Amino acid sequence: MTFIPWPIPEPDLPAGVHPALAAAARAACTAYRDARRLLTRPQLAEEIAMGADGTPTMRVDALVEDAIAEAAQRHRVNLLSEEAGFVDNGSATTLIVDPLDGSANAASGVPLSCFAGVLARDAIAGEAVTVWLDTGRSWWARAGHPTPYRTTGRTTVDGATVNLLRPKPSARDAWLRVAERAGRLRVFGTTCLEAVLVAEGSIDAFADPGSDTLRIVDLAAALVTVPAAGGAVIDARGRPLEFDPDLTRRWSGIAAATPRLADDLAATILG
Repeated sequence: MTFIPWPIPEPDLPAGVHPALAAAARAACTAYRDARRLLTRPQLAEEIAMGADGTPTMRVDALVEDAIAEAAQRHRVNLLSEEAGFVDNGSATTLIVDPLDGSANAASGVPLSCFAGVLARDAIAGEAVTVWLDTGRSWWARAGHPTPYRTTGRTTVDGATVNLLRPKPSARDAWLRVAERAGRLRVFGTTCLEAVLVAEGSIDAFADPGSDTLRIVDLAAALVTVPAAGGAVIDARGRPLEFDPDLTRRWSGIAAATPRLADDLAATILG
């Protein structure tokens, strides 16, 4: 079977989500649902362009991002997205989104992909939403406000449950150093979903082990959601994580249950 048969539900969004952010999340779900209904797996995965971040754009990425861009325009907010880059709609407010995090999973039918978005005003993040597309489950957080999510509180890599990016040649040694200390490792292929699992205490940490792969759109939602739950989001090399429209900038991001665990992971990655 070349079509992905199961449906995509509507996102279960809290009532207080900003209308522009909610509209973007719903647009992503609708576009992905329609794409899976009309296109085969090979058609979803077809590379049709080069994104603003310098990586190939799959057809499914473009369809979802186009729907989000229309929602942003309707709500008169700017958009920063991995394929289109920065779209200026003349507003002081910007939606920073990863339209379809885990594109390869999404195109092949692996049910691990998500929409992640942040609403920022004058480069200051206000709130974030992450939606697990195959289930409709969502995580919402406002900067500086209490959240129902709580991390595990773990402070050391030893025995921790850690999700990592796949081991790339430049980061293989660092990947193995983390593996030798962690109690359990997983590779999901969807950074934004893995970060909210840190926030809710399902895993202890997620990390890019030194490959400098992640862009700000990969980390934006985590920068709001994880600290609100007691955790920390840092770059393994200590570089500031900034809401910069330049999508060629890359980081080795870490989302961890506590600042101490984030620092321990960074030290382990750097060796």
